[in-house]
Formats: sequence, C-alpha cells, structure tokens
Amino acid sequence: MTDEFIHRLSLSRHAINRRAELRADAQALNSLLENDSSRVVVFSQGKALVQSNALVRFSTSQVFEQCGVSSAELLFLGIAEQEGEKAYFALALDEVHAEGLISEGTQWGDLKVLGHELSDLDAGLFTQGLALINWHASHKFSPKSGQDIVAAQAGWVLHHHDDPSHQVFPRTDPAVIVMVTDDKDRLLLGNNALWEPNRFSLLAGFVEPGESLEAAVIREVFEESGLKVINPTYLGSQPWPFPQSLMLGFRAQVAPGVDPDVLVADGEEILQLRWFTREELVGSLDEIVLPGPVAIARVIIEEWLGHPLDQTSSWRGTSS
Repeated sequence: MTDEFIHRLSLSRHAINRRAELRADAQALNSLLENDSSRVVVFSQGKALVQSNALVRFSTSQVFEQCGVSSAELLFLGIAEQEGEKAYFALALDEVHAEGLISEGTQWGDLKVLGHELSDLDAGLFTQGLALINWHASHKFSPKSGQDIVAAQAGWVLHHHDDPSHQVFPRTDPAVIVMVTDDKDRLLLGNNALWEPNRFSLLAGFVEPGESLEAAVIREVFEESGLKVINPTYLGSQPWPFPQSLMLGFRAQVAPGVDPDVLVADGEEILQLRWFTREELVGSLDEIVLPGPVAIARVIIEEWLGHPLDQTSSWRGTSS
C-alpha cells in the first residue's frame, strides 16, 4: 500500500524516537527528569489535556509540585529530535489531581474524536501514552501469582516487589479488519449488535491463538457473513489503544462459485449485512452512519471508494 494511505491512518503517525535503550538507564532518565526542557503529557479517565487540538505540555517540575507525584509515576515516551532532543513523559492522574492542571482554554480530549486533527508528534504521543496507561490500569497484579506488581524501566516493565526477575511486558491484541469485495467490486459492510441499526462498518475480529493473520481474515468473514473469501491481502495497520488493540487492515474477495448475495449474519455480533456499489454508498450517506476519520475502517472504505467521504456522515465513537 502507498505511503499516502499509511499517513492517512491517524494513529499510525509518529514523530518521536522511543529510545528504548534509555528505559533501563536510571542515570539518563534522572537527567531527563531534571531537564527543564522535558515535557509531560497528562491523562485522566482515558483522555488527555488538550488546547486548540494540541496536547498541553507541562514541565516535570510543574507536575511534581502541583500534583505531588513521584518520578516513578512518569512513563517515558521518547525523545522528540525535531524539538531539540526534548524528552516526553506521560502521566495518569485521577480526577481530583487532574483538576488542578486545567486552565482557561484547555479541555480533556478524546483520541477517537480529535486524533486526525493532531500533529504527527501529538498523535503518536497520545496513542502511545494512552496504550501504556491502559496497560498499567489493567495490570495491578501479576497474572502468574496474583501478587502486587510495581513499575520499572520508566513504566515499560512490571515486576514483583521482591522478585524483579518475574517481569510482565505491555501486550497488544491483534485484530483483522477486512475490505470484502465481490466480482462486481461491491463493498460488504455490517451492522454490529452493539450499534444503532443505521451504523455500518467493515467486518473485523481478533486473531485467535495459533492463527495466522490470513487465516483470521478467512475465518472472521465466514463467521460473520457466511461468505468464503480468498486472497487476503495486507493493506496497513493502526494501533487502537482502547484498550490495547492493533488493527490490521486487509482486503479479500468472495471465492469463485460463492453467491455473494447469500449472506448469513451471525445474529450475535453482526445483525445486518449489506453490499454497496460506490454510487449506492454515496447515495446512502443520509441514512447510514460510517466510521469516523480516526478509524482505519474509514480510511479503507475511502480507499475503495476512491475519494474522501464527507465527515458529517460519520460517527465519532467506538469503531476501529
């Protein structure tokens, strides 16, 4: 797929060097924490503090003094080389402590809503920070022993208090999302059981243990539509930190000899299935709602359509 397509994936953009080798270097990290140029991005309740579609940046001394946090609570995101080697950290606060950082013109921003409006640097910082914070929030105890675990290596490793050798690392759950077309180049869209009846998107699902991405494409499409597909072809990927997914975009064609109009929605995840020509999709925008511009589904649909969709025809919610 083209670089232009990849750059349209809002949350795949990145402009920071993660500098993983610094995470275990206590001396280097302390130096960065004490550096007046280092900046902290603040999160609370799954959102980040923003102003005018940009992340609000705080100095490390500000958050230490105003929030009473320790250096161990700051998660190292990396170095912005284009900003003179400036270090960035993420900090998660509860509502009470976060309230003291709000000022005129600032607000809590939702990545699903404004991700496409952020700069490359801010999109990457928001996505990486939220993914890491969500991992910490869901891993308070060791999955092996049930004991409390503490953060190490600037937030990128969790381990037992008394056994640093027992380590837990951030996880990512891969999911495939598929542009299914037939021999007329129609696009298949489905309505999820959790959505309003007029909301439609591409078919998608998590990759199962011991399964290749291509096999997941074939299985998921069959489970959700009853259609057998062939030629799964990779398009591109986008992290989706809600809480920890990686969306892997594919296209696939209905297999020869299969009637594409014999659709069988599974009735559990998918309630409706509809084929669209390009003209039908554009003509249906007043009656159906499609994924918002941050979603990889939106970008793939536009790739098939051949031009951008009117943003007023999209939802800004839970779709990937």
